[in-house]
Amino acid sequence: MHKASTPPAAARMALWAALAIVVAVLDQLSKQWVLDSLHLGQVVPVTGFFDLVLVFNPGAAFSFLADHGGWQRWFFTGLAAIICSWLLVETWRHRTETLLPTAFAMIIGGAVGNVYDRLVHGAVVDFLHFHYAGYSWPAFNLADSAITVGVVLMLWGQFRHGRPPSPEKPS
Repeated sequence: MHKASTPPAAARMALWAALAIVVAVLDQLSKQWVLDSLHLGQVVPVTGFFDLVLVFNPGAAFSFLADHGGWQRWFFTGLAAIICSWLLVETWRHRTETLLPTAFAMIIGGAVGNVYDRLVHGAVVDFLHFHYAGYSWPAFNLADSAITVGVVLMLWGQFRHGRPPSPEKPS
């Protein structure tokens, strides 16, 4: 029997699936706007440290393996499928919690957004570019941001979850 305040497992899983879908859809909408608004390599300064720029990244984060002939498209697609499958299992295992399933859903949504790009465009669409005083961060997208936030939350949740409960203080 479930507590009145805790939704059934299926409802909780639907909530995490909805979050992943929202992340993937927002990512794709933002990328479509950039694809419709900019041409390849175009830089649109927004502030002194932030530009919009359209680039295609055939590699992984920070263009890792970007210059390796195309095999990485399928490698990263398969890797994302394996990781998302594992995260779905972990979401089920932690379904009564909030932090870890939120983290997992953000990672899954971001991965789905980037896999879609790999399948449709052959590379990931990146467009957010930060720079300062001659230093530049590689361009990235909303999916990358969701994955990063999800990983940080996951690590935080794992460290928090791994701690033994604090002892009860006598009244």
